Amino acid sequence: MTPSAVSHQLKSLEEFLGLKLFRREKRQVYLTGAGERYLGSVQLALDEVESATRRLMTATNTSAVNISVAPFFLTRWLVPRITRFQERFPDVELRFSSTMGYIDFEHSDTDMAVYYGHGNWEGVEEHLLRNIVQTPVCAPSFLDGDDPIQTPKDMVRHTLIYITGRRHEWNRALREIGVSLSDATRTMSFSSTSLAVSAAIEGIGIALADRVLVQREIESGKLVAPFDLAFDTQNAFYLVYKQNRALTYGMRAFRDWIMEEMQQDLAEHGGAVNEA
Repeated sequence: MTPSAVSHQLKSLEEFLGLKLFRREKRQVYLTGAGERYLGSVQLALDEVESATRRLMTATNTSAVNISVAPFFLTRWLVPRITRFQERFPDVELRFSSTMGYIDFEHSDTDMAVYYGHGNWEGVEEHLLRNIVQTPVCAPSFLDGDDPIQTPKDMVRHTLIYITGRRHEWNRALREIGVSLSDATRTMSFSSTSLAVSAAIEGIGIALADRVLVQREIESGKLVAPFDLAFDTQNAFYLVYKQNRALTYGMRAFRDWIMEEMQQDLAEHGGAVNEA
């Protein structure tokens, strides 16, 4: 709408109510006391209208599923396997978006999401996909460079790469091998696991990563896992969706498929998975 059309609508609303909802001062518009009270009430109704509209629009195609996925899980695990889903369910359209945040399912058109964390989120159904167990990974040059790492304790002589806000993961890992993070020569942080792993590939330092999620890089020789170490992060990937939601055909298909794929993957690479 044009500014003049908006102004006309506001004037019509005030005439209908018989109240001034806005103060106009020097080309600026402010809510009056009555306007603030009115906004608080009608905002809830407008939000509900928007939510109902989104639900109606997405319900027209019950075979389409909007899925929000943690970036590293999406690129390293899900995308390489997605053709298997397409072959099995050619009538289901998957619409992926990548985000590290949590979804407000009440006011979003997102149907399902893959979260990373401890679990027990309010208002969602959870299905545990896999526990995250990390191991140090680095470029092959760290094994035979000027200052090669020959024992786990040698890692503190090199740059330790961690995820912003998750410095404790290196702290816990080093503590298990009898070293303190304060002994580290250098540290560097990145905002995501994907960036941290990319930095490790470039030889910037040593990162912690779930071995299954970097298996392609290890098999191609871009990364090496120099030690047979496994650090439990006490975090996991979960498939989640709104609590008590009636699942569409497409949602059920994706839930059952990803759980089956994860069971098979864990059977091949080791580990366990349980329903949350």
